[in-house]
Amino acid sequence: MHNIVIGTKGEKRVPVTAENAISFLGAAGPRVLATPNMIGLMERTCRDTVLPQLAPGFDTVGTHVNVFHLAAAPMGATVHVTAEIAAVADRRVEFRVEAWDEKEKIGEGTHQRAIINVAKFAARMAAKRSAG
Repeated sequence: MHNIVIGTKGEKRVPVTAENAISFLGAAGPRVLATPNMIGLMERTCRDTVLPQLAPGFDTVGTHVNVFHLAAAPMGATVHVTAEIAAVADRRVEFRVEAWDEKEKIGEGTHQRAIINVAKFAARMAAKRSAG
């Protein structure tokens, strides 16, 4: 059904902008990539890495994140995220992830995604919504 290859790698590059940087340190405070945005970028990179290896009608959803935010990436920096498929067990796909700016590694860890049948998942969510 699926042809998931261990060792497959994917990557994304994203600039740190006002949209993905923190602002809670005040107007004069440092603006750096927000941790939730780094994790979101890691998740998207993982999804995009495995998606071409799935059968039509299937996708993945995140189920577990174990990530360390190691260093700050300032506004104007470009963040480079890599994802590598590390293991597959039944419907679970495990990834190793890293994030770097131009100077250093800013994040690392693992992420797990579950393979879903999109139509069945949508039906389950519709039933859950209507139940209550």
